[in-house]
Amino acid sequence: MASIYALKGRFQDLLRPLVRRLYAAGVSANQVTVAAALVSLAAAALVYWGAPQRPWLFALLPLWMFARMALNAIDGMLAREFGQQSRLGAYLNELCDVVSDSALYLSLLAVAGLHPAPLLAFVLLAALTEYAGVLALMVGAPRRYDGPMGKSDRAFVVGALGLALALGWSAAWPLELALVLASMLCAWTVVRRVRAGLRHDAAPGAARDAGTDAAKVRQGERE
Repeated sequence: MASIYALKGRFQDLLRPLVRRLYAAGVSANQVTVAAALVSLAAAALVYWGAPQRPWLFALLPLWMFARMALNAIDGMLAREFGQQSRLGAYLNELCDVVSDSALYLSLLAVAGLHPAPLLAFVLLAALTEYAGVLALMVGAPRRYDGPMGKSDRAFVVGALGLALALGWSAAWPLELALVLASMLCAWTVVRRVRAGLRHDAAPGAARDAGTDAAKVRQGERE
C-alpha cells in the first residue's frame, strides 16, 4: 500500500554526502538519535506553551518534522554504512522515536477547543504501529514498515495540520476529523504489519534472543 516511506531510497541518496562528513567529524548514530529526540521534546514544548498566543509557532511542526525525518535517515545510515550498530542503539532507535512522536503530536493540544480524545487515540495507535513493526522480530520476520500510516506518513499529516494552523485555520472540528481518519489508518497499519509478520517464513533457527533482535533493528531500515 502506498506510503511516503517508498521515497526513502532517493532521500538517502541526497543525504549521503552529509552522512560521510558527519562520520568524518566523529559524529555517531546514537548521538544523532538522542539529539533528535531532545530537540523534538523542546519543539513540542515550545508549540504547546507558545502557540496559543503565537499561532505562527505551529509552523515549527512541519519544519521540524522534515528535519527529523532527515535525522532519522542519517542515524540509520551511520549505523548501517559505518559499522555503528549496537544493542544500545537499537533501544534508542525505537524508544526515542515513540517518545518524540508522542510529544510532537500532543503539542496539538494547544489548539483552542480541541477535544483531547481523538488526539490521544491517534497517539496511542501511532505507538502501536511501531510496536507491531518491532514485534515481527519476535516471530523471525524482518522489522515491518508497512503503510498506509507509517512514521513518515504521520509526520506528513501532523506537519500539514501544523502548517494549516500557522496560516490561521482555527476551527477545532476539522482537526478532530483529520485525527480520527488518521487513527483509523493507524489501526489498519497495525493490522497490515501483523499480517505481514505472520506471513513471513522465518528461516530455520531464526534467532530470537534480545541481543540478536536488537542488532536486527539497528541494522534494519528506518522509516
